[in-house]
Amino acid sequence: MRNLLKSAFIALLLVAVSVSASVAAFYYLQKDTSDQPKSFSQLFANGTALIKKASYSNVVTPQPPVDLTRAANVSVHAVVHIKSTQHSKIKSYQTQPDVFDFFFGDGQSRRRQVKTQPRVGFGSGVIISKDGYIVTNNHVIDKSDEIQVTLNDNRHFAARLIGTDPNTDLALLKITGDQDFPTLPVGDSDLLKVGEWVLAVGNPFNLTSTVTAGIVSAKARTLGVYNGGIESFIQTDAAINRGNSGGALVNAKGELVGINAVLSSPTGVYTGYGFAIPTSIMAKVVADLRQYGTVQRALLGIMGQDINDSLSEDLSVSEGVYVVDVTDESAASVAGIQKKDVITAVDGKAINNMAELQEAMVKHRPGDTVTVTLLRNKKEMKLKLVLKNSQGTTKIMKDLDIDVLGAAFKELSSDLKKQLNLGYGLQVAGISKGKMADAGLRKGFIILKVNGKRMNSVEDLTKQMHKAAHSPEQVLFISGVYPSGKRANYAVDLSDE
Repeated sequence: MRNLLKSAFIALLLVAVSVSASVAAFYYLQKDTSDQPKSFSQLFANGTALIKKASYSNVVTPQPPVDLTRAANVSVHAVVHIKSTQHSKIKSYQTQPDVFDFFFGDGQSRRRQVKTQPRVGFGSGVIISKDGYIVTNNHVIDKSDEIQVTLNDNRHFAARLIGTDPNTDLALLKITGDQDFPTLPVGDSDLLKVGEWVLAVGNPFNLTSTVTAGIVSAKARTLGVYNGGIESFIQTDAAINRGNSGGALVNAKGELVGINAVLSSPTGVYTGYGFAIPTSIMAKVVADLRQYGTVQRALLGIMGQDINDSLSEDLSVSEGVYVVDVTDESAASVAGIQKKDVITAVDGKAINNMAELQEAMVKHRPGDTVTVTLLRNKKEMKLKLVLKNSQGTTKIMKDLDIDVLGAAFKELSSDLKKQLNLGYGLQVAGISKGKMADAGLRKGFIILKVNGKRMNSVEDLTKQMHKAAHSPEQVLFISGVYPSGKRANYAVDLSDE
């Protein structure tokens, strides 16, 4: 029995040596001869090491799960519920004459008045400062007469609108309290990576303090939902539904990296992806609204498009912004940017598409100097340029209040409309020192059109004034009639000069 065990042990030892030698020999043949072992013992050792390496090379070290509890706890206290209310109003509209008007009336169209029902909308917002500044979407509070904010601890506050920016769909509110409000620190959305965990926090379906988790699915997405506005969305598969608008997109550190804005779904509810406005855009917009009351928009002065397959083949470049046209006297024109150039970077940061170029521009104000990298005839160039505003200057633009016109207004009475055979108009009820008096308008004048648009309310006039204030001309061209029937035209200069 003892001899049998001894023979078995010797046999196993020979097999082990044989296998190790075979593996080592294979290893020896695959290696460069200059790096081979010089002795059998080295060869045996190398073969054994190779076996160990093969055994453990596919072992994956387990990673601890991402803990999102702290981020969720911080964010739910800083994300608020917003209720916006539009009060009922009396609206007038013109009806077409029917057969009874011709046979039993004067054959004229009629003015009808309808009382609208109050409208209530719900959304979310994010407190970004201890003194009560709140960021939300413009569409959450658009046209509202009353805004109420409810915190996670059920405290209620009336909110004051500081300013809006429809181009980015952002709005800034302010609430006031006796103590500091909970806030969410603002992070850098530029540092976000695709695949990174994020939370969507808001009030979907009018439910409070709802948290969903997902990952960043893509960056710099353009959907075309803002009708020419600025779009460079963060795409996420964290569930975003109605009521989440204006809420927070939060990273694993508990930092605000986006404002939830858009749900892309054929059914109107979450089916896979939501979209958020990055803080790289939000931070600049909020700073401008707080300081100036309006956004200081810096313009490059080009019309551009993404690189498609045909352009890529012609230009030998697959990413960037192709310059379709250049506006005269714009920042791009003055610096020497030309049609058919391809913009590839701004201040050293790569630009892959129009969304990224828009995002780069929105961070700047008129008067800022940037370096644009571009390709012209397949040769790289770098140009320095000074950005301008929509008026073609580098001045800070102001959000004019209607008070600068120096006039009071009222809607036309039914009797006056009938007397003058008017279907619309806005009457100057009083006038004092101001831009309208400087232009020659007098009390009683009925404004029919401003810059070609019909006037029915003070809201119509305010809208046209804001548009004109941000145009190169900065003029209100007003046409109308006095109660005596005398027609007149005026040009109201809105500039400071």
